[in-house]
Amino acid sequence: MTQTAPLLSASGRELPKQWFRIIVVIWAGQAVSIVTSYAASYAAIWYVTETTGSAFMLAVAGICAYLPQGLISPFGGMVADRFNRRTVMVLSDGAVGLVSLGLGLVILFGQASFGLVLVMVVARSVGMAFHGPAMMAAMPMLVPEKHLLRINMLDQLVWSAAGIGAPAFGILLYTAIGFYSVMFLDFGGALFAVGGLLLAKIPTTHDASADGRSVLANLREGWSVLAVRRGLVALIVGTGLAMVVFAPLGTLFPLMVYNHFSGDGYMASLVEAVYSIGTLAGSAALLAWGGGKHLVRLVAGSIFLVGLAIAACGLLAPGMFIGFVVLCAVMAFVFAGFNGPFITIIQHNVSEEKQGRALGLIAAVNGLASPAGVALGGVVAQTIGIAAFFFVDGLVFSALGAGVYALKNVRSLDKPAE
Repeated sequence: MTQTAPLLSASGRELPKQWFRIIVVIWAGQAVSIVTSYAASYAAIWYVTETTGSAFMLAVAGICAYLPQGLISPFGGMVADRFNRRTVMVLSDGAVGLVSLGLGLVILFGQASFGLVLVMVVARSVGMAFHGPAMMAAMPMLVPEKHLLRINMLDQLVWSAAGIGAPAFGILLYTAIGFYSVMFLDFGGALFAVGGLLLAKIPTTHDASADGRSVLANLREGWSVLAVRRGLVALIVGTGLAMVVFAPLGTLFPLMVYNHFSGDGYMASLVEAVYSIGTLAGSAALLAWGGGKHLVRLVAGSIFLVGLAIAACGLLAPGMFIGFVVLCAVMAFVFAGFNGPFITIIQHNVSEEKQGRALGLIAAVNGLASPAGVALGGVVAQTIGIAAFFFVDGLVFSALGAGVYALKNVRSLDKPAE
């Protein structure tokens, strides 16, 4: 009687028969948390937009959202390689939820302020510095190789689905009940995320070579596993620069609606919803397709085409809000081909027990690139105008996509190292 070969994970572990059920349990909790987080984050952005109307203040909030994650992610990756990754995620989600609960109570008693918004975004950024590397490093241990890209797309897919209604829902709670209600909602979402993780079993991996090493030595080890392939370094630097260019848009979209198109909060939330629909459609298409074998081409092509769409936004007249909405949908659909394939390329080229540190360093690059971009973008947009900024920003973004793909050692990453 022929014995069936065991099903192996992308990292080579034997998978349990109920592996798909484990993924469903984890992501069901994460999905609820993402919806509530999106609503809370957008309510916070609109609070800053409505109370200050300043690109500079939005830039400050954006920096506080990115900078802690950029500084702490390498340590989060190191923790993910040394401890059970489920425990790291549970503690991260739980801590962020408690901060939201505390802020909701403070705001309920009439203490809403710009400073409190900054506390929330900093806490969320710190939580993601630990949660992100642990989550990304756990996925190759839980799914077969043929589904790895699809699982990497789930985070983006869920965020996109949440973005369709969560911004409007956040604005509705914000205006009808109060800012505090969105914070309480976020706390409830964190409880769902923690519950899903506690019900799922995630294997523990341990890199014995990290024992007894200093923190700095472990961080150097994380870099060394990336630097072994020059193409990886070039890809990380190129995409890091792209994040510097792209990051300001997240905080300036509401201002583009508010200033250039004379829109209100619901028009701004419509843009967010349409962008999320576009990302959802692009992610679903990539999930169905599987991404093919040329993931580097997919990543670089996404950057190039999205840049053209961003530049086109800057050419729209103030009365062409519908055109802006359409371009945002196109931009989102195409950019869905960036993050999931990029993470999959890294996972293919780094061993399981070192992925936490490698992914933590990459998160740090993007996390530090983003506040730099937000700060620079806020100043430039304030100087040349919001529409002109979109045009220039898009052209630079496209040039970076073309430059990344022009490098032969980057294209060679589609053939994973042994």
